[in-house]
Amino acid sequence: MPSPKALILRAPGTNCDAEAAFALESAGASTERVYINALRENPSKLHDSQILILPGGFSYGDDVAAGKILASQLEHFLADAIREFRDAGKLILGICNGFQVLLKAGLLIQPDDDGALATLAHNEPRQFTDRWVHLKVTSNKSPFLKGIDRLYVPIAHGEGNFTCRKEWILQGLNQTDQIVLRYTDALGNATGYPHNPNGSQGNIAGVCDASGQVLGLMPHPERHILPTQHPHWTRSGLKAEGEGLQLFRNAVDYFAV
Repeated sequence: MPSPKALILRAPGTNCDAEAAFALESAGASTERVYINALRENPSKLHDSQILILPGGFSYGDDVAAGKILASQLEHFLADAIREFRDAGKLILGICNGFQVLLKAGLLIQPDDDGALATLAHNEPRQFTDRWVHLKVTSNKSPFLKGIDRLYVPIAHGEGNFTCRKEWILQGLNQTDQIVLRYTDALGNATGYPHNPNGSQGNIAGVCDASGQVLGLMPHPERHILPTQHPHWTRSGLKAEGEGLQLFRNAVDYFAV
């Protein structure tokens, strides 16, 4: 079985594409980093790939709002191609800024006549936060998270506060199992700040779409691929691999026959 190919989408300000490529290649995928304008000119590039990655960074400098400009490009120029990609049984992952892009492009939660049902607002407290967090997998809907119960990975964002427009929207996401990751303390309990680092409703760190094939999360699993990336490895001992690697291995294994 040939290794699946991952297309990693870049835009001005993207700065985590190399880490995403390393994570996927470590898991057994082949990768290609593609600039947004090149994909707009040739959307058929998606046909040769099985995994689409929107990595972290500050696309277009977050000048309008985090991820908004790139989201508008996807929505206006590539929406049909990306939905065909998903409907063909392929996988899409948005990390940090990529999560913001997927959400604002309506690829995770479809908007209604009044607009977006959920957004990623400024952190509460209102500051950029860069540290490690504990995560609990709370749904088996996403193939990326198969067999994973807990994760310890870093975050680095200023707008990660997952907020629904109305309470019924949050209840609906719970009922459809689309809330797949929540911030917790070291024991797995969902508590407030600082374990919930940005004020997200329901401690939400990641959601998937209704199909489960599209996943968005604020934390950075691609930054915990090597065991030496763990901040306490010299005190706790060196593990076989970083905890984030399994998420990418799951994406590769999804296409194994």
